[in-house]
Amino acid sequence: MKYLVGTRGSQLSVSQTNWVISELQKNSPETEFKIITIKTKGDTDARPLFTINQKGIFEKEIDRAVAEKRVDFAVHSLKDVPAELPDELVLACIPKREDPNDVFISKDGQTLDTIKKGAVIGTSSLRRAVQIIRIRPDVIVRPIRGNIETRIKKIDDGSFDAIVLAQAGLRRLGLDVKFQALPVDRFPPSPGQGAIAIVARKDNQMLIELLKKIEDPQSRYAIEAERSLSIFIDSGCRFPVGALAQKRGNKLTLSVTVYSVDGSKAIIVEKDSEPTHAHELGKQVASELASKGIAELAKNWREKVEEWNGK
Repeated sequence: MKYLVGTRGSQLSVSQTNWVISELQKNSPETEFKIITIKTKGDTDARPLFTINQKGIFEKEIDRAVAEKRVDFAVHSLKDVPAELPDELVLACIPKREDPNDVFISKDGQTLDTIKKGAVIGTSSLRRAVQIIRIRPDVIVRPIRGNIETRIKKIDDGSFDAIVLAQAGLRRLGLDVKFQALPVDRFPPSPGQGAIAIVARKDNQMLIELLKKIEDPQSRYAIEAERSLSIFIDSGCRFPVGALAQKRGNKLTLSVTVYSVDGSKAIIVEKDSEPTHAHELGKQVASELASKGIAELAKNWREKVEEWNGK
């Protein structure tokens, strides 16, 4: 049996796809896999992510290839996958999640707390930007795009004093970079950060059975809670939300933070449930956020993004 695997062409995407293939071959050494790299809108559009009014900019073209049977399955960074997939596709497998936290990388080893006033810090997300400003209102936050290595080089050439990105990417690339790990209580990550998503066609049961062999149940429960939350509050690149589900004892705890545009206000909700009730947990947290005024914050963010786009 031979399977075609769709993914983006970035070094990180190919690296994590090779990892998935190596894990699958441990369970099925006779199976062959061939990587097919596919360009997405996110690869060709260099604008800041929050200015692109489209969901799934890093995965839509790849999942279309799965649906059209040009490839058999796709490997994505899970945070790039919209909470709802086309009807013919399924999130077939979630392997064990990497550490979900962000990291702070600077040229001279300074931390977010010690870096100089007026330092220019690069980030690709509105969530990270507002989290930085809440802690250090005296620094300058600017958008940064490109793969991880490119962003790190922009520190070395003086374009930025520091950058903030996901620790999982550094781990998967095996990069030896000095960084400050940002704690998730101060920097709650994006829903799904640190996890890999494997998408397949619902009718390809033989493949799905193979993919399930590298599924991590605890990661699945956590991701289900976070993605359920995303469905009910419609979060994304234009409305920053920090969310993380973690197992604590026998319970699954979902902690969520949403921010005002200027970072002066934050709504925080934390609830727990049985892991098997992960989807309902996300819905309950979304309901409590609604009762605490999330709709107004979301409206303000979208108005602000439209204002930035109009300039």
